[in-house]
Amino acid sequence: QVQLVESGGDSVQAGGSLRLSCAASDDTYGYYFMGWFRQSPGKEREGVASINSRTTTTYAESVKGRFTVSHDAAKSTLYLEMRSLKPEDTAMYYCAAQKQFRFGYEWHDGRLYDYWGQGTQVAVSS
Repeated sequence: QVQLVESGGDSVQAGGSLRLSCAASDDTYGYYFMGWFRQSPGKEREGVASINSRTTTTYAESVKGRFTVSHDAAKSTLYLEMRSLKPEDTAMYYCAAQKQFRFGYEWHDGRLYDYWGQGTQVAVSS
């Protein structure tokens, strides 16, 4: 069982920046997909960003140009650099990982991923 541990969540003002980290207990080199999701109270979980084994990145429209996902395989760590934060970015952020190929799910579909972290809270005030 792969353990994922997120960190870096905090309370910031609108316009601020944060960097989230997700450390994995396994060697994540070659993982099929790794991603970030978020969920705020009363809302469904949504995909924020992902990176695949070819290092292709994908983003939700709401964060394009503001967030950057990266993966340091040598450290088995996934990152999410967040800039120009908005109050609507407030949520619990989760990282997710899928080691092997899985057919039929898009990057933003949680069913693609086998492993999930416990989450780190991001709060953005106006």
